[in-house]
Amino acid sequence: MDAHQVLTTTRSVRKRLDLDRPVPRAVITECIDEASQAPTGGNVERARWIVVDDPATRAALGAIYRRAYEPYIAERRAALGEAAAGASEATRRVMSSSDHLAAVIERVPALVVPCRFDRPPVDSPRNLASFYGSILPAVWSFMLALRSRGLGSSWTTLHLDHEPEAAELLGVPPTATQVALIPVAYTVGDDFKPAARRPAAEITYWNRWGNKGAPA
Repeated sequence: MDAHQVLTTTRSVRKRLDLDRPVPRAVITECIDEASQAPTGGNVERARWIVVDDPATRAALGAIYRRAYEPYIAERRAALGEAAAGASEATRRVMSSSDHLAAVIERVPALVVPCRFDRPPVDSPRNLASFYGSILPAVWSFMLALRSRGLGSSWTTLHLDHEPEAAELLGVPPTATQVALIPVAYTVGDDFKPAARRPAAEITYWNRWGNKGAPA
């Protein structure tokens, strides 16, 4: 795939993850190698990747995810309330696919937990942005690398509601930070398309918030 196709068709894949096709470890490490080329603050490599492909560990991590998912989705549905019946088709699709992932997450061939080996700063927005800005580009690059090889993924963070329990399961030291949980599998079909998004002209400001002046 060319860069445009990868960038515009990398979707959150849940229902179309192939739960029966193994993902070779070599494919995942190739994608991590590519992801490691992402920029980091001070050019210091603080990212660490935990790839969970052991069935028992996947099951335990999936249970942690599901325990966080159930109250989250209940709250979402309660917030919609009577409006749920009139929710957009896109919203209904997302909730349905999210339900599906929660139900089968332990069957996904690999669950990847990107980490930093330090903890988030609390002293300033700048330092916090720098902390996450030195690993999240690599996580997204990892997902793009997967897509380029015919694999799907989804960015999830719900298990972080129980981060200490996940850390104990995975042997993550208390000085390190988990930043996501990425289900990884080959996809069922490959007909992914660009999502409906607002055009740049509607969401881009020039020189000052709210100024949508035409670009030169």
